[in-house]
Amino acid sequence: MSIASVFCCVRNCFDGTGFNVKHVSKQEVSPIVLDSTHIGHDVVILKKGTRICGAGGALCTAPLMQSKSYFEVKLQQAGVWGIGVATKKCNLNKSPGGCDSESWVYCSDGTMKQNDTVVHMNIETPAEGDIIGVTYDHIELKFYINGKVIDKHMNGIKGNVYPVIFVDDGAVLDLIVEDFQNSQPTGFERIMIEQSLL
Repeated sequence: MSIASVFCCVRNCFDGTGFNVKHVSKQEVSPIVLDSTHIGHDVVILKKGTRICGAGGALCTAPLMQSKSYFEVKLQQAGVWGIGVATKKCNLNKSPGGCDSESWVYCSDGTMKQNDTVVHMNIETPAEGDIIGVTYDHIELKFYINGKVIDKHMNGIKGNVYPVIFVDDGAVLDLIVEDFQNSQPTGFERIMIEQSLL
């Protein structure tokens, strides 16, 4: 008797008894998530690497290597936060980021910061539930609220950068790297892993 005939027999035994054989599809987890090895000391990463809370920052697992990158962040709960790009040398323990020469962020207080300097101020800020879009083309870092571009942007970014999210004072944010809530700006693509660029 072959193994195949044994399994066929076992399956037939359960037919009609309420024990149906079902194929369960696995939902693929994106390899691009918040990197639990590059986070601040008091950061908590949840939801399969897409949600950040606690205090501090987290880099994404993939650098922004392609010429035009796009990602989104959903503001689940208000608090102190910063969203942008950073190198692996940035200080991930000090929210909302932008406190050193290695991070460039748009912050919950309506500012854009880099190197502990406010680059732009009095910028519109999102409310809970809003989506912050981010584009980076190796020249400019731009931000969007629910698909509408913010008129200020950042430039002068140097080095190999990663998406970064900072939180504090109860802020909860979700990283979105695919199935975007808003239309991507023309020419910009989701973050790609380096090998998929070849």
